[in-house]
Amino acid sequence: MEMKGRFSIAAKRMSRSVIRELLKLTNRPGLISFAGGLPYPGSFPVEGIRDICARVLSESPHVALQYSATEGLPELRDLLVGFLSRHGLAVGREELIVTSASQQSLDLVGKIFLDRGDTVITENPSYLGALSAFRSYGVRFLPVEMDEEGLRTDLLARELKECKSSAGSGEEYFQNMPKFLYTIPDFQNPTGVTLSLARRRELLEVAEEYDLLIVEDVPYKWLRFAGEDLPMLSALERESGDGGRRVIGLYTFSKILSPGLRLGWVTADPAVIDKFVQAKQAVDLCTSSLAQSIAAEFLKSGELEGAIRRNRQAYARKAKAMLEALESEMPRPPGLCWTVPQGGMFLWLILPEPLDADRLFMEALEANVAYVVGSAFYPNGGGHSTMRLNFSFPSEEEIREGIRRLAALIRRETGK
Repeated sequence: MEMKGRFSIAAKRMSRSVIRELLKLTNRPGLISFAGGLPYPGSFPVEGIRDICARVLSESPHVALQYSATEGLPELRDLLVGFLSRHGLAVGREELIVTSASQQSLDLVGKIFLDRGDTVITENPSYLGALSAFRSYGVRFLPVEMDEEGLRTDLLARELKECKSSAGSGEEYFQNMPKFLYTIPDFQNPTGVTLSLARRRELLEVAEEYDLLIVEDVPYKWLRFAGEDLPMLSALERESGDGGRRVIGLYTFSKILSPGLRLGWVTADPAVIDKFVQAKQAVDLCTSSLAQSIAAEFLKSGELEGAIRRNRQAYARKAKAMLEALESEMPRPPGLCWTVPQGGMFLWLILPEPLDADRLFMEALEANVAYVVGSAFYPNGGGHSTMRLNFSFPSEEEIREGIRRLAALIRRETGK
């Protein structure tokens, strides 16, 4: 039976994740992989989860094994409100919904706001999972370049000014202007760069001037191991006192507790949360009550903060090992450089032209080391001389040996 002609337009636009497909090639003995975005397995609180599961199933099985409200378990939502408050963001329960991890949150953003032909602004490069989620809705991307302070707000303002000049008025204005900006302010995936405090304030000013919605993805904020903690865009918006909710915040337990729980949450204006509820009801009715009950117990006990501290300590050691290995092993031809993240899970390596990271990938596999090609993160193409390196998953010994192998390959290619 012929199927291709039966697929929807949205299905025809779908493609497999480049990273997920690359990971299939890296699952072999002896290969050191910097390719995945995987948390350190040793950080998983196995004993705590085992004990909590037993307690939950003993004391409240009628809650943990039953359907829950689409918005999430009331207890968990209240605990998340308290967690955010301790980290500088004041929201009410009506401004928060629990989701099945942040990837579902990204898809729900698309369902709520995007029509075919709409424009979405992103950093250049940007998170592949977000690009895939939004691309399925038939959007166009307007990428804005970054520097060592993050998104270039001057370039963003220039792009928005051009858009506004031809957007028209009334309903036509909202149809023609970009629907929103998607950004990862802290330890951005894939570059590891953090949006500076000055840029955060400038971004909110530009968004106010051009009435721009901001989708703030916050998966790594609690993984800072160096430098000064910076406020979320959502928190800065609240500090401004204008009463608006221009920023939609996306959060996840995947990087601070366990990705296996598939649990996240969203904060936004109550009217937007209501649309999230309606969209989510058509997708999965509700998020796993068992996963929510486990997360609630971690928050109540204070063990989540302990898990966050352990992650920070582990990632600080691993990032240090990778940065030291790069300094000692990498050749330094003109143009070769890398970012120095203050947190998160990744750093970004830029090769000297004309080296092509896409072409070198298979050679790296032959040398038993893997990375993610940077071109996968550019919404409109480019980035062939870049690669993303993950330091959170491999051991420190594997990091040093993997960088040695990668450096040898690059040295051979550059002759340096």
